[in-house]
Amino acid sequence: MDKHEKLIDLISGFDHAMLVTRAANGALGSRPMAVAQLEDDGDLWFVTDRHSGKIADLMLDDDVAVTMQGSNKFVSLSGKAHAVDDQAKIDELWNEAWKVWFPEGKSSPSLVLLRVEPTRGEYWDNAGMTGLKYLVKAGKAYLQGDRPDKDASINASVSM
Repeated sequence: MDKHEKLIDLISGFDHAMLVTRAANGALGSRPMAVAQLEDDGDLWFVTDRHSGKIADLMLDDDVAVTMQGSNKFVSLSGKAHAVDDQAKIDELWNEAWKVWFPEGKSSPSLVLLRVEPTRGEYWDNAGMTGLKYLVKAGKAYLQGDRPDKDASINASVSM
């Protein structure tokens, strides 16, 4: 599996992410988001309220970071985010659990899609056999007073 495939595979294992935007005063803001869809190329879809702070942030600066963390697996993405008004796409992605935030359902006028198009990603995978492989390498490096060699199955940066 190449690095790009590995990154997409790791992303597909996450249901939630932290979306980081920059506010008008330059401060970074981070909030949890449910992943609505992951496309084959790594683009992510979220749903949000069009009147939310994150949409206001994106009107000034569309650069974002998306981070995901699970048991011994980590992903960081950076790219551009755009609000998308597309009722057909909303119908395709709709999850009844979202009615908590949109009581009017998928026809709620405040509902808008958020598409994140990553330009760069990085992953760290220390789970399962990959994690054991890392422990062996790290232990060997420790005993030799060295650092473990970089291994793309464990950690890599990916241009998207």
